[in-house]
Amino acid sequence: MPDAADARRGPIDLPSRLLIDSTAQGLVRFDAAGQIEPGLAERWIVIDDGMSYIFRLREATWSDGSRITADQIVAMLKRQIVPASRNPLAPFLSAVDEIVVMTPQVIEVRLSRPRPDLLKLFAQPELALLRLRPPGGSGPFRIAQPGAAPLLRPVYDLNRADPEDQLEMQPERDVRLIGERAARAIARFAHRDSDLVSGGSFADWPLLATADIAPAAIRVDPAVGLFGLAIVSRTGFLAEAANRAAISQAIDRTALTAAIAPNWEAADRILAEPLDSAGLPQVPSWTLLNQDERRAGARLRVATWREQAQSGPIAMRIALPTGSGATILYAHVAAALLRIGILPERVAIDAPADLRLIDLVAPYDSARWYLANACIVCSAPAQAALDAARAAPTLAERSQRIAAADAALNEDVPFIPLARPLRWSLVATRLQQWQPNSRAWHPLNRLRPDTK
Repeated sequence: MPDAADARRGPIDLPSRLLIDSTAQGLVRFDAAGQIEPGLAERWIVIDDGMSYIFRLREATWSDGSRITADQIVAMLKRQIVPASRNPLAPFLSAVDEIVVMTPQVIEVRLSRPRPDLLKLFAQPELALLRLRPPGGSGPFRIAQPGAAPLLRPVYDLNRADPEDQLEMQPERDVRLIGERAARAIARFAHRDSDLVSGGSFADWPLLATADIAPAAIRVDPAVGLFGLAIVSRTGFLAEAANRAAISQAIDRTALTAAIAPNWEAADRILAEPLDSAGLPQVPSWTLLNQDERRAGARLRVATWREQAQSGPIAMRIALPTGSGATILYAHVAAALLRIGILPERVAIDAPADLRLIDLVAPYDSARWYLANACIVCSAPAQAALDAARAAPTLAERSQRIAAADAALNEDVPFIPLARPLRWSLVATRLQQWQPNSRAWHPLNRLRPDTK
């Protein structure tokens, strides 16, 4: 069920992110193409070699009509990024040194080190400015009917060229936001009882084959991010990097991705491209081998370790979400492990495990985000390299340290890349403004040509 949750308390699910993005906004927000557009800030400048962002605020009100002030904005942003915050973006905002009110219409964000990706972080729903008491945001929608499936109505915008036309067509612009299981959402769309299904993932993709949906309605985003198995236990067989690499090389990624979705891009490394790293993406040494050679090497490694450790069968718990796509993924990973002498066991995504699936779309384009999220449990040198990249005082030094961190993680093997994130939507033809983008994010106010 969509809920205007407080991101300071921890990660929020997709229906709630859509509700927050629709009823509240940050200083900036994403447009239909995943690019930055004004939110509560009508314009901004970056000065002092990227160490200061100055935002000019527009006139805006909360859902009850009271005016939004610069002091409120500063207090809310600070609350989300303090060390005690569980906001998932907070660890990537440690460069924010101070947020201050300069005038009633201007605020400044001062940094301890440059962050060219700051606006993309501020555009995320997790940093939307949502007042909790009384609840509400600044639009672009407001909740006209609360409940399990809230009805959202566009906020009257003084900047619209033809406000009378806006009011006349308002019922057509209302949005009913429903959070439900993928199977129900797909069936609802197939029966033409909805115009959009958003947030589809690999776990639900096979369900599309069971529904009568026109191929043109199925849209796939060129999403970037992480999809693979994080090694969350380092006991027994998984205590050695060579053993972790053996598991990684045993998995046939091409067969796995092809079994779930056509043209799904497999991945054998954490970074697909350098981004802001000074070096080329690190590649595991086994990528030079064919699949039979990889499997044979992994089988030999398992047998040698068992003999040296005088160990019985090696068991491996794999934490995965529910869904038919996850079942197919497990079948391929389990088969690969069985072929090299490891006994797999599937467990719930939040259960104690040895390997846990990570499926995340990158909120901004920094190699450090990929490396940090791949490093659920890392060696001390790998973690130190990541910390050094975060604390680098200049962009040039940061790029060098990110490259060093990539090399450290490649040696440590804390993560088994499998593919790039798969994100899909079902889109009715009348939603002409829907655009695929790398963030896989589609604001509800940017779907039809008659909305802003």
